Amino acid sequence: MNDLKNNWPALLTLSLIRALAKLPFKRGIFVGTLLGNLLRLLAVKRRRVTEVNIKLCFPNMDHKQQQQFLKDVFIANGIGIVETAWAHYGDRQMFADKIEIRGQPLLDAALAQGRGVVLVGAHFSTLDLGGLLFSFTETPLNTLYRRHNNPLLDTAITAGRSKYCQPIERKNMRLVIKKLKQNQCVWFAPDQDLNSKGCVFVEFFGQCASTITATSNLVRFNSSAILMLAHYRKPDNSGYILEFSAVPSCDSNDKAAFAQVINDSIEKAIKKQPDQYMWMHKRFKTQPDGEQKLYAAAKC
Repeated sequence: MNDLKNNWPALLTLSLIRALAKLPFKRGIFVGTLLGNLLRLLAVKRRRVTEVNIKLCFPNMDHKQQQQFLKDVFIANGIGIVETAWAHYGDRQMFADKIEIRGQPLLDAALAQGRGVVLVGAHFSTLDLGGLLFSFTETPLNTLYRRHNNPLLDTAITAGRSKYCQPIERKNMRLVIKKLKQNQCVWFAPDQDLNSKGCVFVEFFGQCASTITATSNLVRFNSSAILMLAHYRKPDNSGYILEFSAVPSCDSNDKAAFAQVINDSIEKAIKKQPDQYMWMHKRFKTQPDGEQKLYAAAKC
């Protein structure tokens, strides 16, 4: 009984997700838009974080443009909630005629090298749907993830993602190496601030950003090929683009230079549909002086 009482928010969340998964495509986009507008009003701390990130990363926008961009970001992420529901509990065939795959020859050529492929991802609002979209390449996919603090939600998320890929807890490097040696793809999103341990400080959208160096390790494990993997909702909301692009070559032993190349590749991908990125994360919270001053002023 105590577990039920403690887990009621998680149970409510899962019930909502299952209900959203039943929505047809156009209605789901509409409901997601409403959710995004609602979250913008209610999620005050997330809104403040997003405002800070927009001011830091898009200084050339005037106030009116920044406010419109803020609205667009929350709408995109509200739709992303519905897309997560579709990915975990919906019908895959609903997307068969809604996906455009770009850069497939790059993936094929990388796999032809026989050493596995490291796919650099980012936290787009279509994050969980990305696994479903990737399944249309008919290529096995493994994804690195961090366990959710709530065991119930962690189990549900892992089960949902397992429909289209094999989730691997990020500390399980032995399994990661095994998959690369089997010439499989490992998808990894190194675009969040995980403090300073195992990180270097390099630029991201013109700002100093604590950036994990694990990407270079993944490449070195088996001399694997590396590609950028991005996924967008088309501007007219008619479908999706799954895009593979090249990552500039760089010595993986130079961790700072390699991290900068990765950040540049992620930034380039984000700029194609900037509102579809999860700007509500504190990407710049860790700074070289140890202070979180960028967000402190906004009381985030």
